[in-house]
Amino acid sequence: MGETKEKILLEALRLFAANGYEGVSVSDIAGALGITKGALYRHYPGKRAIFDSILARMEQRDAEQAQGHSLPEGTLAETEDAYRAATVDAVIAFSKAMFRYWTQDDFAARFRRMLTLEQFRSPEMGRLYQQYLASGPVGYVADLFAGLGIAQPQRKAVEFYAAMFLLYSVYDGAEQKEEVASMLDGILENARSRLQKETEGIREKEDLHG
Repeated sequence: MGETKEKILLEALRLFAANGYEGVSVSDIAGALGITKGALYRHYPGKRAIFDSILARMEQRDAEQAQGHSLPEGTLAETEDAYRAATVDAVIAFSKAMFRYWTQDDFAARFRRMLTLEQFRSPEMGRLYQQYLASGPVGYVADLFAGLGIAQPQRKAVEFYAAMFLLYSVYDGAEQKEEVASMLDGILENARSRLQKETEGIREKEDLHG
């Protein structure tokens, strides 16, 4: 991606995060960059094209996060063996990394704020909010828990993710932001102990009946 095109993308996302997608015009983006609308249109045919590029990048980055922690993409039904190969340690490490990604990575944090602002204004934004920040993560964790053999995976996924979901908002308003991230680390370490005990019990039963 060219330098100017990249600057347009990043500036647009910054403005979307501050004012919402609907609250930003092409003129606003061009003005913030000190270029004309005509110059912007040479790189993107309109605001929607900019948004589509932002979304495409988020989809790529989302997949890379899972790959970086040796966790599967897709659903349990699609790649059952990959889910069964997941470990509690990988789930915990991934969850810690994802919290910092959504709060400390400028691109991801601004995308999250934009969706938070827009979720009630647009059905599409509401669906994206659910996909990236609510029902999507819960469903993914439920699939991971199911692959690990955890009982009641959906309920336990909600309990597991609830702390992360709440602490996104706490983090945004906190003065000592790293304290919030450390708080989540402690919560996740407690979850690690519970999950490991349950999976060890599952393995013991399997060995007895093997």
